[in-house]
Amino acid sequence: MIIFLHGADTYRSQKKLKEIIERYKSLHKGGLNFCRLDLEEKNFQGFKNFLGTNSMFKEKKLMVLNIYDDFSKDILDYFLKKNLEKSDQETIIFFKKGPVSKSQNLFKKLKSISKNQEFKLLDDYKLKTYIKKEIEKRGGTIGILALEKLVLYTANDLWQISNEIDKLISFSPNIKEENINLLVKPKIDPNIFKMIDAISSKDKKTALSLVYQHLEKGDNELYLISMIIWQFRNLIKVKEQCQFADYTQINQISRELKLHPFVVRKTMNLVKRFSLEELKKIYSKIFQADLNIKTGKIDSQTALDLLISEI
Repeated sequence: MIIFLHGADTYRSQKKLKEIIERYKSLHKGGLNFCRLDLEEKNFQGFKNFLGTNSMFKEKKLMVLNIYDDFSKDILDYFLKKNLEKSDQETIIFFKKGPVSKSQNLFKKLKSISKNQEFKLLDDYKLKTYIKKEIEKRGGTIGILALEKLVLYTANDLWQISNEIDKLISFSPNIKEENINLLVKPKIDPNIFKMIDAISSKDKKTALSLVYQHLEKGDNELYLISMIIWQFRNLIKVKEQCQFADYTQINQISRELKLHPFVVRKTMNLVKRFSLEELKKIYSKIFQADLNIKTGKIDSQTALDLLISEI
């Protein structure tokens, strides 16, 4: 049997892989017929040797193969020749950390001969449901507003979410908004949206005031410019998507761009103020400011002040 695990949500894909391995080890205590390796040409012989070894205890074999974008056609041909997808004596798991290229025929072929499971990023509703169940499973509770804040702060990163849940429950099983403010460092700073909103409204006074607030709390200018670049890149992506989808189709656009629905929703409120051409011109100015700082042509705070005054 061949299993293929992949997808953008690497937390859930690796969790699924771990569950399969632990279940196998609980049934086969010796573990002599379990093997895991990175599947490359140079160590493919080791895989062949493993398959060719007869088990003394008549245990089924489990092999986990970590594969990458340069996965070889010759390797897949070997599996097809051996009819391993029909074997009940071996379970072969192809594991790819991250999504596969939809245009790569090799992965399409692998999907067709395997029990294929793709782990996509959860949409807003499914993510909140998942987090709530995880918190309850670990002995905690969380209210609606606190859940919204945790989702906002962690931006669909289940690796971070898992760690933050443990941290929050250790502090207090009843997770509240103030505990999240105290213990969780946001991945997406809500004030960044306020700053971008002020920039896009050409409210330079408010924009500069928010910039200085960030500087006073220790954020450096390059970080702020990187966040402005990130947000304007998202504005361009969303604006382009809105040529093919309605502004109300947040979840569809979120899936296409692999952005959290919250980010898409906030970005869509801003994107209506610009034409696509305006956004590209602004993005070019931001990129140039970033380059000028990094090449020493101008000091970072002056560059940031000039950038906001020129947008």
